[in-house]
Order: sequence, then C-alpha cells, then structure tokens
Amino acid sequence: MYDLIVKNAKIVNRGRTFVSDLAVKEGRIVEVASSIQRQGKEEIDAVGMLLMPGIIDDQVHFREPGLTHKANIQSESSAAAAGGVTSFMEMPNTRPPGTTQIELEKKYRIAAASSPVNYSFYMGATNDNLEEVLRTDPKKVCGVKVFMGSSTGNMLVDNRTVLEDLFAQCEMLIATHCEDEETIRANEKRFADEYGLENLGPHHHPLIRSREGCLLSSSLAVELAKKHGTRLHILHISTAEETFLFDKKSDNPNKHITAEACVHHLYFCDEDYSELGNKIKCNPAIKSSKDREAVLNAVLEDRIDVIATDHAPHTTEEKNQPYHLSPSGLPLVQHGINIMNELHLQGKISQEEVVRKMCHAPADLFGILDRGYLEEGMWADMFLFDPEKKWTVSPDNIFYKCKWSPLEGHTFRGKVNRTFVNGKTVYHNGKLTGLAAGERLEFRGV
Repeated sequence: MYDLIVKNAKIVNRGRTFVSDLAVKEGRIVEVASSIQRQGKEEIDAVGMLLMPGIIDDQVHFREPGLTHKANIQSESSAAAAGGVTSFMEMPNTRPPGTTQIELEKKYRIAAASSPVNYSFYMGATNDNLEEVLRTDPKKVCGVKVFMGSSTGNMLVDNRTVLEDLFAQCEMLIATHCEDEETIRANEKRFADEYGLENLGPHHHPLIRSREGCLLSSSLAVELAKKHGTRLHILHISTAEETFLFDKKSDNPNKHITAEACVHHLYFCDEDYSELGNKIKCNPAIKSSKDREAVLNAVLEDRIDVIATDHAPHTTEEKNQPYHLSPSGLPLVQHGINIMNELHLQGKISQEEVVRKMCHAPADLFGILDRGYLEEGMWADMFLFDPEKKWTVSPDNIFYKCKWSPLEGHTFRGKVNRTFVNGKTVYHNGKLTGLAAGERLEFRGV
C-alpha cells in the first residue's frame, strides 16, 4: 500500500502538462501513471488542479539570528510553504552573519527544528575570511555569497585582491550581489547635494542605485569568473544591459556563468514608486518598464536561468520611515507563484516555463540531489495549485511575520491549495499543519 496517491491531477513536469495519478511511499515518488490501481493510506482527488514540483527559491532572507523582530526561519519558511516553495537557500547577512562554519551550522540547527520546508544556507564571504570560506563542504552547502555591493547588513567585499583570491581558489558556486559601491556613493552624494537628503524619495532609488552601477559590478564578476574559471551565479539581474553578459543555454549548454531574475523585477517598474513607495524599495532597484521587459525576455531566451524572490522582510514601521532611512527589501516568498501565474495568464510565459525556471532549473543549477522534478525516485516535494481560485491578498492571509505585502488589495486568480514536503502535507487550504518536515538539502558538489 502506498502512503499517498494524488489522483487526476494535471501534472506539470519537463515541459509537459498531462493528467495523471502520482503515488508516494516513504517520502519519495514511486509511481506516476494514468491510473494507479494500488490503494493509498491517503488518497486525494485533484481533478481540475495543477500538480507542480515544489518551488526551489535560491535567494531568501529569513533574518534569523539577530533580526527576528522582522522575521525568523519558522515564520518565513511557513510563508514559503503557503506559496508552494518546498526548498529555500538563505542568505548570510544576519546578526551575527553566517561567515564562519560555527555560525553557519547554528542556522542549520534552527531550521532542522522549525522549518516545514527543505533548507540550505549560503556561506558568507568578507574581506578577511577566505580560509573559513574554503572550509565549506560543497555537498552540504548551496554556495558562497559575495556582496559586491552593500545592502542590508555590513558584508561588502570591495577589496580587489580578496575578490581575485576568492574567485581563483573557491571551487564551489559563488553567488553575487552586484552593484558598484563607488558609483552608488557618488550618486547618493550628488542627489543629496542637489535636492537635500530629506527631500529624496523612492523614485530616486533607481537613479542612485543606477543601471551603470549594476553593469559595472556584474561585468567585473563575469570578468573574474572567466579569468579563473569560477562557477558564478549572479543574483537579481535588473537591467537590460546586464542580460547580454550571459550566454543562451542553447549556445552554451554547460555554461559556468549563470544568472537569476527575481519576481519583483519581472512584475513592477519605476512607474509603481508613485503608489507603492518604499514598499518596493529594494537592492538592486526596480527600474524601467523596458528593463522589466528585457529581463523577462532574457528569462525566455535562457540567458537568465532561474526565477526567485529575494524575499527580504522588514517591519511596517521600518519601511514607513523617510526614504533615506527606510531599509531595502520586500517580502515575496509566499506570493512568487502568484506573480508568475499572473504573467502566465497575461500570455507572457507558459506554465511549463514557470515550472522550469522555478523548480527544475534551480535543482539542476545547484546540483540538488533528488529534487525539482515529479518523477519516480525523487523526493515528493510538490504542490497542488487551483488555477480558478480567486483571492485577494490581505493581512489575514499573509504568513510573513511582518504581516504586509506590496501586493495587498490585489486579487489573484489561482492559489496554492496544498503543499507537500518529503511526502508530508505541510500546508492545506489556508492553514499550516505544524510539521517541521524540512530536510537539509544535499548537493552533488564540485
């Protein structure tokens, strides 16, 4: 007898959508067939629903330890589950930062005790911890994060010698935040001198954290990676110019320089600052509608390889401060699938391509073992999505600890109905089950 059988679902997997049953035993998918005859301890009739592999979000900020007034691993991984995300990779800019093996393992222990979804944590690089970085086990850790531009936290790596040594010696994936610090500081001074610091607003943000700053930094990262043969992954591409730094996968199937797009850079543009203000202030900044179109086009062309959220919560009080005091970042991990489904309904991207970019590609790119696909032998990480369910984002249905979203008041068509992690239901019909079902992600390594 199987532990679970999902019947009559529209399965989305490897570029196909087809009606099928799927069976799970001991946490893994054991059969995918048009009609499964064996019985299951639990059977779910999913007629009319999509069954998709669990989303793998390669960039989130869950704020624990040290910033838990904003969020924590349990609260934000719960929000992830409500959004069909079954695995996350979390950033090191916490307090203390995840820049030593000891601090990194502390985060893994917290997740093991509290996370309903699977987890990994980046090792953080600084200007003086190269030896510690090189001790990281590539089979147990997703990658090394390098802030080549300053953002939330104080982890800027701006020493060219350090960057050269890191790119030359690190054999595992390096993920970068790319904004040129000198350009940003010069822009900040120029705009503050011209308008007065207190008179700056969110609409100045993409001019201060400018396209030139993004391109300069991303170009440097690509230059270093080509020079040293480094496995490089550049996060949250936000400008049209940057997209041409990356090869199409069809031209270079084994490319070692890859890129990520985030849902907010695919959905919002600078016209939205007038309504949403600091709520969409983030680094790198949301830029023009032409940039938004170019980033989406690069996703479709396979210049950009994965789609993520860069979930980065702050409290309402923090975000409501004047522009120059308001921190950058917005909470999105619960709503990434809804943003992408809306783009799908607008005819901009197929459902199969959404699954490829949010589920298959992250598993392949990071070398995650046995996840990312709905196939026999894989762990049963998956979610049921009701494509016709209409719902409106409100504080009552937001799972983020901060309890706000830039999407509040927006009505979406399509909603996550149930999320399974390692074959166990962790979220169903608006409620969490309370299971800490997540496991530490394992990787092929270098």
